[in-house]
Amino acid sequence: MPVSVASAQAVPGQRTHSVDRAFLSMERRRPDVRWEAGGVAYLSGPPPSLADFRAYVGFRLSRLPLLTSRVEGGSRRPRWRPDAGFALDQHVHEAVADGPGGWEAALDSALNAPFAPGTYWGVWLVHGPPDTYAVCYRFHHACQDGAAAALTFRSLLGEGEPSGRPVPERGRPADLPRRVGAALGLTVRFMAGALVVRRRRPALPFVPTGERQLWRGRVRADTLRRIGAAHGGSGHDVHLAALAGALADWSERSGVALPRVTALVPFDARRPDEEQTWGNRCFALPLELPLQPPLEPSPARAAAPGRPQGLADGHLPLWRLEHVVASTRKLRGGVWRQAIQDLVRFMPARPTEWYMRGMLSPRVTDVMATSMPLADRGSLGDTQVTGTALLPLVVPGHLFAVGLSFFGGWAEVSFVADRALPLGESLPELWERAVGDLEQAAHM
Repeated sequence: MPVSVASAQAVPGQRTHSVDRAFLSMERRRPDVRWEAGGVAYLSGPPPSLADFRAYVGFRLSRLPLLTSRVEGGSRRPRWRPDAGFALDQHVHEAVADGPGGWEAALDSALNAPFAPGTYWGVWLVHGPPDTYAVCYRFHHACQDGAAAALTFRSLLGEGEPSGRPVPERGRPADLPRRVGAALGLTVRFMAGALVVRRRRPALPFVPTGERQLWRGRVRADTLRRIGAAHGGSGHDVHLAALAGALADWSERSGVALPRVTALVPFDARRPDEEQTWGNRCFALPLELPLQPPLEPSPARAAAPGRPQGLADGHLPLWRLEHVVASTRKLRGGVWRQAIQDLVRFMPARPTEWYMRGMLSPRVTDVMATSMPLADRGSLGDTQVTGTALLPLVVPGHLFAVGLSFFGGWAEVSFVADRALPLGESLPELWERAVGDLEQAAHM
């Protein structure tokens, strides 16, 4: 089955990566599942016409040559090939607002519109109120991961700045035995975790409609980074701690019991020389979100340096942050980052698919949680990008997917879920409030 794909460094005939093949295999197994992700850019100014927008995208595709390619060769030896039948009008569309509430309806239609037959990516020009519009980009996950999609954003709307993603230093030959040992150790650890963590498939607290909806919130990016740095973590750690706080509040308001929530966190595993590589170079790690502290913490944790005392006195937000930072500390180190990079690079497709299917299962994880630096600024002609939203993969059986995009001076959170999710519209505000609680607790 041909698949429209992209890779800025790949050449015709280059083999696909094992993660690409894993997603292709999962798509064949579950054709009813929408294995897609994407993003939205919000712009201020008069929108172009559809004809002008198509001309603009067509011109920019010269920077993204394999967006006009596809995968051929079956499931055993698939390779990137130029798509001789590529048609721009099958990939570039528009959604027009009509009447009161039309802006939201137009965006909803862009979020839920099927891809044109034979295509696996699409971009929608979404018309809004006067001097306001959006660009919605969606793609099949066999084509790209989040880091590659961020490169799409910078190529179409950005101004050429690098992604700012963390990458390990180039390895030396003398490091090879240590790297092999670390990669094998992680393989055993993650494979065992995919089996041990499994539990009864949780029942969703709603009947899915099949229609997705997007809710957004934002805080200053420096706020997240400042709180994270003060506690030995990152802005993404603060995001996850705030997500835990928001979920605890959402559970109480909605009446949905959440005895445990495990987030699936994507991990960019590109090598330093793969900055412009498209396709999938990602791994996925489960992380249990600390909604509530244990009733009786162990003596070791109670005596841990820096552990906030008196959780009932307002230190619960910092306890959540401490829990997340402790869980992600090794991932920020060069040894684990290099080991995951090697694991993704050399693991064959079948074990990769087995692992990804296990981690995506609602028996193991409950939400998808990702973050991505996008750009410092963006524009389309004379109009300027004023905001962004990630559209992470929404896995059947998960509560929702949440993405954090860093654009300009803002950290913008987006929750994507089935529209039947109870009180889903409250999640961004609860997340913003949880960030505020962390900021206040950090100054106590």
